[in-house]
Amino acid sequence: MTTYKIATILINYQDYANKYLADCWASLEKLNLATDDWQIDHTIFIVDNQSDDKTYQTLQTMAPTARLIRNATNDGFAKGNNDAIAIAMAEGCDFVWVLNMDTIVEPDSLIELVKPMLVNQKLGAAQSLMRLWPDQDLINSSGNATHFLGYGYCLDYRKPVAELNLAAIDGQAIAYPSGAAVLFRLSALRQVGLFDETFWMYNEDQDLGWRLWLAGWDCRLAAHSQIYHKYQFSRSSSKYYWLDRNRLLSGWKNYHWLTIIVLLPALLSSDLILAIMSWRAGRLKHKLNAWWYFINPLHWPMLLKSRWQSQRLRRRPDRQIIKIFSGRILFQEVDSQTVRWGNWFLNFYWQVIKLIIIW
Repeated sequence: MTTYKIATILINYQDYANKYLADCWASLEKLNLATDDWQIDHTIFIVDNQSDDKTYQTLQTMAPTARLIRNATNDGFAKGNNDAIAIAMAEGCDFVWVLNMDTIVEPDSLIELVKPMLVNQKLGAAQSLMRLWPDQDLINSSGNATHFLGYGYCLDYRKPVAELNLAAIDGQAIAYPSGAAVLFRLSALRQVGLFDETFWMYNEDQDLGWRLWLAGWDCRLAAHSQIYHKYQFSRSSSKYYWLDRNRLLSGWKNYHWLTIIVLLPALLSSDLILAIMSWRAGRLKHKLNAWWYFINPLHWPMLLKSRWQSQRLRRRPDRQIIKIFSGRILFQEVDSQTVRWGNWFLNFYWQVIKLIIIW
C-alpha cells in the first residue's frame, strides 16, 4: 500500500488556542487516513507565534501529539507557516495542509484533498469547500477570486450550500486558494517558493496561488473536501494598509510589464477615488502609507528582486491566467452603491482590456 506523508500546519497566536484549538483538534483526531489503495502518514505542526511559557504549556496540554514550533516574536502568518513547511520539506513530506486553527474539519476532508492531487499531477494547490460556523448551511469560500486590480475575495460568500452543484464546481479553477484550508504539493512549492514573508498578513495566499499559475501549476477547488470556518470579517483600521499595499504588491510581482501599463489608467483613477473615500472615513494615513511603500527608494531593490523572482517562473502567459480573474468585487461585507457603480465601470474596462492582452 502506498503511503503519502502529509504535514498539517496550525498557527497559534496568544489566546487563539484557548478560543479555537479544542474543536479543531477534536475534529483532526477523527480524520480518516486510509483508502483501499493508499494511506496517509500524518504529522501535525503547531507554530506558536510570540510564544511564552503559558501559551506553550496550553498547547502541550491541548494537543499532546502535535509537534510544536516556538517563535519568540509574531512574524506573521507567512513566516509561521514557512517555518513548518521547511521542516516538512526536509523530512520528505509529499504535501502540506495549511489550516486555520478556527476551523473544524470533516473526517474525509483530507482524503478528498489528496484524491485530485493523485489524478492531476499539475495540481499545485487544492482548497476545501469552506462552510461557515455556526451557519453551517452557508458558504464561506468556494475558492478565492482575484479582481484585476489585485483585490481578493471569497467566492459564493454566504450563499446557501443547497444552491451549489457540487459535482459541477468540483475541480473548478480558482485564482487562488484560501490559506485557511489548502493542501499544497511540496514539489510545486520547491519550484515557486513558499509564502512571501514580506506580505506579513493578507494576500500572501493570493500571491502564492498566482505564482503557481505562472509556473504552470493549477489551483482548484476540491468540493467534496469540506471544512467549517469560524469566520469573522474584520474592519480594523490597520487592516486597510495591509490589504491595500499587498494587493498592489501581488500585481507588481506577478503581472507582465505590458499588463501593468494597460491597467495603469484604471489603477490610478480608482486609487484616487479610494484616497478620497479613505479621507472621508478617517483612514487616509493607511492609504498614503501604502503608496509610500512603493515610492520609498529604500524598498526598490526588494521590489525589483521580488518581481524578478516571480517573472522567472513564468510558463503561462497573462492572456491565459487572466481568464480566471474578475472585473467585479462580489463580496457582501463590502457591498455598497459605490461598489456597485465601480463594478459596472471596472468590469466594462476589464472586458475591453482582456481583448488587448495577447501576451
